[in-house]
Amino acid sequence: MDVYNLTTVTQFILIGLSDLPEVRYPLFVAFVIIYQITLLGNGLILLAIVTEKKLQTPMYYLLANLSLLDIFCPSATVPKMLKNLLTEDHSISFVGCALQLYFLVALAGTEVFLLAVMAYDRYVAICFPLRYSLIMTKVRCVQLLFGTWAAGFLNSFVHTMSTFSLSFCNSNRVNQYYCDIPPVVALSCSSTYMAEMLVLVIGGICGVGAFLITLISYIYIVSTILKIQSAEGKRKAFSTCASHLLVVFLFYGTTIFTYIRPTSSQHSPGRDRLISMLYGVITPMLNPIIYSLRNTEVKGALRKVLHLRICS
Repeated sequence: MDVYNLTTVTQFILIGLSDLPEVRYPLFVAFVIIYQITLLGNGLILLAIVTEKKLQTPMYYLLANLSLLDIFCPSATVPKMLKNLLTEDHSISFVGCALQLYFLVALAGTEVFLLAVMAYDRYVAICFPLRYSLIMTKVRCVQLLFGTWAAGFLNSFVHTMSTFSLSFCNSNRVNQYYCDIPPVVALSCSSTYMAEMLVLVIGGICGVGAFLITLISYIYIVSTILKIQSAEGKRKAFSTCASHLLVVFLFYGTTIFTYIRPTSSQHSPGRDRLISMLYGVITPMLNPIIYSLRNTEVKGALRKVLHLRICS
């Protein structure tokens, strides 16, 4: 047997866009701008919620956590990606890859659960408006938020342990610009059956369960809105959940496009990775824009924050 095949992998090489060198520098500039807009937009949402007493309600506490996730999630991948675009060294240590995968999966999983909780919050607000303050108390909100973060990080711990308990003794070239479960598992020279089954079973149950909660909540929401007699009443009811509905469509649409779509036979793998990269960093940037454009209370709070900063 080849000596190379007996060597344990101590680091991985993130291929990224190494086969598309002509777009490296334009992409570096584009992603720096996108990343800065993401940090600024979500940071302003957080600042507005913290400083504006009118926004200190369960709905906006959930939005604040979404903004936190939209800051943390790209921060797990974008800085390393920017470094790789500028340098020839695309390596990442075994531990570094494990940590990147852990936090990326944890934050993405937490966002799935959080979107389900936000859908439930809108369901209670629209279907049971008189009981909303009794059902969605601050204590209940904190419990739901703790559950979403705990579930996301526990789910990621299971997947990270099962992925990195595999043996890696052949290629160490990760076919992506960050460490993710499918491209890392594909490098294993041992049986991947258990790791793949955990992704299908645990990921399927959690992901499908959260999606169904979101879907069923919006079925009841739409049904309730359609029963409202006045057009103005329908408009006001729909406006309370329109921003979240757009974010849900954006999140699940990009996830399906990135992970479930078939690989293009007409383009190179590098172009497919480029598409995944664009969708992975654009979604966190668009979420605060959607909320600031669609939500009058957030727009008002942002105006106050910007006015105070300009005056100071």
